[in-house]
Amino acid sequence: MTYGSVSDEQPIVRLQQLSKVIGRRTIIDGLTLDIPRAEVLGFLGPNGSGKTTTIRMMVGLMKMTKGDVLIEGHSIREDYEQAIRHVGAIVENPEMYKYLTGFQNLLHFSRMVPGITTQRIDEVIQLVGLKDRIHDKVKTYSLGMRQRLGVAQAIMHKPSLLILDEPTNGLDPAGIRELRDYLRKLAKEEGIAVFVSSHLLSEMELMCDRVAIIQSGRLIDVRTIQTGAQLAEESGPVLFEVDRPDDAVALLAKHEAARMDEGALVRADRDTVARINAELVGAGINVYGIRVLNKSLEDQFLEMTGGNPIV
Repeated sequence: MTYGSVSDEQPIVRLQQLSKVIGRRTIIDGLTLDIPRAEVLGFLGPNGSGKTTTIRMMVGLMKMTKGDVLIEGHSIREDYEQAIRHVGAIVENPEMYKYLTGFQNLLHFSRMVPGITTQRIDEVIQLVGLKDRIHDKVKTYSLGMRQRLGVAQAIMHKPSLLILDEPTNGLDPAGIRELRDYLRKLAKEEGIAVFVSSHLLSEMELMCDRVAIIQSGRLIDVRTIQTGAQLAEESGPVLFEVDRPDDAVALLAKHEAARMDEGALVRADRDTVARINAELVGAGINVYGIRVLNKSLEDQFLEMTGGNPIV
């Protein structure tokens, strides 16, 4: 199956039947995926599913057996230098000189890449929120600050694609939230496609526009993370907590209501919920609460992977 981008414009990244075979074992099997500009895409899969192998092939650290990776139309296989100049990446922990300041680290890196100006360094410092600490030595930084400095380094040359492998590892909840907010800001303000591999499903649900789920080297699903407003417009399971569940189910038979311990369960959109509530109250049934029972990303993931945990 081919999973396209959510935009009509040319995708930043195109994985085309990407495959990796080692000996008789197929590690990655025909992975095809498009990633558009300004999107944060989460890459999820159980342990050993092929996430890291995919990332290593995307940045040219591992040869692919078949297929290709196109970045801004340039082939990693055939035109590596042109393709990789559009990529910024942090695989595992960002490497920094701890005895230098954050600014000195960025300045040192900028000298290795043509065309990076002092103005651009100032821009990325502002983007990742390190302006107040950029002249402090890196050894005084928290892990979250070091991750943000790594992101600043990775985007200094204005890449089209930012790849992050487990960027939240070791971060406390505040650090995770900061990184999430800055990545979404980068995607929208810089127009970067952000490709994030992580095992924190709850964070991916908050951080990403879409998630791609891989299992045993195969892409099994790509889905959009819905906003609260989108969910409100769609029909979904809604539980009406009432004092007389049996009477509520009988009254709502036309809505195919199901009896629950707490009340009646129906599938309904926002407008229908309001009408059902009025019907129940009009029939003298007390309504104590109305809850939308949406499945979390974790629930959906476990269903698709047969209960295999993500690590």
